[in-house]
Amino acid sequence: MSPDRTEIGMSTDRTENGMGTDRTENGMGTENTAEEFDAIVVGAGFSGIYMVHRLREMGLTVRAFEAADGVGGTWFWNRYPGARCDCISMEYAYTFSPELIEEWEWTERYPAQPEILRYLNFAADRLDVKKHFRFRTRVDSARFDDHTDRWTITTDSGDVAVAKYFVTAVGCLSTSQTPDFPGLNNFRGATYHTADWPREGVDFTGKRVGVIGTGSSGVQVIPLVAEQAEKLTVFQRTPAFSLDCGNRPLTEDEKREFKENIETFKATSKTTPSGQYTDTLEVGALDHSPEERWAVYEERWNRHRAIDLIAAYPDLFTNREANETIAEFFRSKIRAVVQDPELAEHLSPRTYPLGAKRITLDTNYFQTFNRENVELVSLREAPLEEFTDKGIRAGGTEHELDAVILATGFDAITGPLLKMDISGVGGETLREKWQDGPVTYLGIAVDGFPNMFMLTGPGSPNVLTNVVCAIEQHVEWTADCIERLEQRGARRFEALEPYTHDWTELNNELAKGTLYPEGNSWYTGANVPGKPRVIMSYVGGLNTYREICDAVAAEGYRGFAIK
Repeated sequence: MSPDRTEIGMSTDRTENGMGTDRTENGMGTENTAEEFDAIVVGAGFSGIYMVHRLREMGLTVRAFEAADGVGGTWFWNRYPGARCDCISMEYAYTFSPELIEEWEWTERYPAQPEILRYLNFAADRLDVKKHFRFRTRVDSARFDDHTDRWTITTDSGDVAVAKYFVTAVGCLSTSQTPDFPGLNNFRGATYHTADWPREGVDFTGKRVGVIGTGSSGVQVIPLVAEQAEKLTVFQRTPAFSLDCGNRPLTEDEKREFKENIETFKATSKTTPSGQYTDTLEVGALDHSPEERWAVYEERWNRHRAIDLIAAYPDLFTNREANETIAEFFRSKIRAVVQDPELAEHLSPRTYPLGAKRITLDTNYFQTFNRENVELVSLREAPLEEFTDKGIRAGGTEHELDAVILATGFDAITGPLLKMDISGVGGETLREKWQDGPVTYLGIAVDGFPNMFMLTGPGSPNVLTNVVCAIEQHVEWTADCIERLEQRGARRFEALEPYTHDWTELNNELAKGTLYPEGNSWYTGANVPGKPRVIMSYVGGLNTYREICDAVAAEGYRGFAIK
């Protein structure tokens, strides 16, 4: 198609949507009677809220479904003690609305879960989108009708909705992962998962508590539980590279300066690989002397931002020898605060490059292991054998426990999509399509699944960026695309198979030039037994990705069939 926008220049005739005469947005028909909408959105986190807002701005009818009883996405469910974002608060927010920027005041440099949830409720109320959501409703299936070019969505509440467009805004970290631990059901104590924490909280005072997992949620929850519990036993599968976040209240000057310079931040977020500004030296890590490198790392350590460290030199994530220099710097920080040298070594990662697993941000995580009531069990030396009725047996020793916290992470990126039974042309399911790993075009679309848009899907930059910046780019690209399709009177928008193949191959080739494949992390699906091990993010940078998506649109949506 020509890049001339007038070619996609579109009619206002709404009969194409096959809508009934009842246009009431909220009114349901009789039980099991399908309601018809222009678009259906699944999810009420950052992406779902913004997507519904943009679709409504275009005058389209929208039904959105959310399993929780309110907005928030992952920040609704992850209420565990210590839950905190690892992106600076003022940068972890919408930039599209001057009103949202001006009216909201963050209180901390790294916001905790309650504040992020308050922010998302504020944004949803200010944008007036909650009325379009059906909460406490989980989507069971989504099926494309090849004859009508419509999606039919069914839910666990018995709702049936039909729409032309199906948009998944389900997030990347919203499907929790619990390994199949032997005997888990035998344990007579309480079990909690960090991704589904009781809203009323949990009091561990006087309890013997076990925590399995030392990823992002583990390093955040462990210090606070240690302050309550009579004894805390940490079952560590893989040590974490973690950076003390140095959290503190924001000053009035910081808040004012950020708002005054919001346009500069917005421009930066569009022209940097991570959506965040950092300065990268022009020489490689190995070009500096050990003393010079150490000084660079020390200065950046005190900035309390992971991106400033991993991006200090251009070769830190492409050269294993260079990476080892910063990995050893991190290990030195562990040795500096953990009093027992043997324990410090158990807590020091040595089996993967720094950054190949998520670099976590913590508050006094390593210092917690100096407490007399905290014990580390390294499952590499003492493998977990089984849960018993009294606790956990590992390495031949039974650890008696009153409660166990599963900080075992997520079936990331593809998990939330495959949890729904999605079927496209000819009845082929998304699970069948992705049996060897996800294949997408731009991380947005899949051939054989017309009129379906994935926000931050596999093959997009998603979790390797400031994810809110990635979400805004995805929502805006998708909304612009739908608007042009509607103006043109198009019925069907579908990725072409050669383009999904080539995009997936490009992602794989780019990843091979990095250290990500060495991480065995949720970035590659290695944390889920049987899940194909492929990089599930575009590693070429959000800025390059944005340029590619813009070029695809400018060229009449190259790689898509439009009917």
